[in-house]
Amino acid sequence: MKKTLIAACLGLLALGSIAQENTRPVGGSGPMIQLDKDVHDYGTIPQGANGECTFTVTNIGDAPLILTNCKGSCGCTVPKCDTEPILPGAKSAITVRYDTKRAGAINKSVTISSNATNEPEKTVRIKGHVEAPPGAPAGTGTPQ
Repeated sequence: MKKTLIAACLGLLALGSIAQENTRPVGGSGPMIQLDKDVHDYGTIPQGANGECTFTVTNIGDAPLILTNCKGSCGCTVPKCDTEPILPGAKSAITVRYDTKRAGAINKSVTISSNATNEPEKTVRIKGHVEAPPGAPAGTGTPQ
């Protein structure tokens, strides 16, 4: 009798766990962020050049990804991200504009906040060097 009762309890537990598994979404990953690169290298660019670059975001999850905020590490680095939901498998672009008025090294970051389950805050970087025209002193222009 005891054996039958134990077997019945184990059977009910097994059925309960199977029913629970079936209520989870397929994949169960939620929205997940992936970027085409972690660093954009401008290389050496002339002072006053176009300092714009693009990072491509892909939602590799199974629910809509929402970019809630994109923030540069200083006023000279201005990111622009679309706040419309990115459907599973879809892509969106984050455009970053760096102010190239000041000559010298570029080493800035952009923090991307989202509802991603794998990385709710993702940081990407831009780097390079802004070259002053011949004869101009380094470090001229607007402060960083």
